Amino acid sequence: MGSGYLILAGAIMLFSWLVSSQLKSKFELYSKLQLRNGMSGREIAEKMLADNGITDVRVISTPGQLTDHYNPTDKTVNLSEAVYNHRNAAAAAVAAHECGHAVQHAIGYEWLTMRSKLVPIVSVASNFVQWILIAGILIIKVFPGLLLIGIIIFAATTLFSIITLPVEYDASNRALAWLENKHMLTQEEQAGAKDALKWAARTYVVAAIGSIATLLYYISIYSGSRRN
Repeated sequence: MGSGYLILAGAIMLFSWLVSSQLKSKFELYSKLQLRNGMSGREIAEKMLADNGITDVRVISTPGQLTDHYNPTDKTVNLSEAVYNHRNAAAAAVAAHECGHAVQHAIGYEWLTMRSKLVPIVSVASNFVQWILIAGILIIKVFPGLLLIGIIIFAATTLFSIITLPVEYDASNRALAWLENKHMLTQEEQAGAKDALKWAARTYVVAAIGSIATLLYYISIYSGSRRN
């Protein structure tokens, strides 16, 4: 790999670390902000689902930290143990956000549908695309087509990262709107939930920027080889 790639990778890693550190700090802060209504993350999630007329989605607890997600396959809102059991602004934000994905699924939100269709492709591609790209660079003078194949596959993962952005931002917007409209939180709690979700969304922005930059880097290598 050239020095340009190392500089690029280093900058992206640093940016990602800064955003992740800030996210962790925000969640630690708002985890100390206890909800005046006394509701747990599970109770918040169940109420948001009920208020949106969704009766076929279960709210379950999943091990680990920051493992919260919505599974459209078995229609479950999976909340990490801290979110599922705790009664603070951070837990309320995460629980409502994941239910935002359940709402998207229920109404057929187009960006979520597009992302779901890409999941099988990205799951397979992510296991070997880097090896194809590296091999493509090593033998670019002999078989430039291999690098092109790697670029096309990597482009699918980049597209996935880009499509993820509106999906995540929309889920957060739905969550915050519901929390506010239903008067679930105090003003201070609402502000904390909004700030926490803002930093969570920025992790996806960093991932998309990194993927786009890396894709452009490989394209530049391929283009350079074609000119030479």
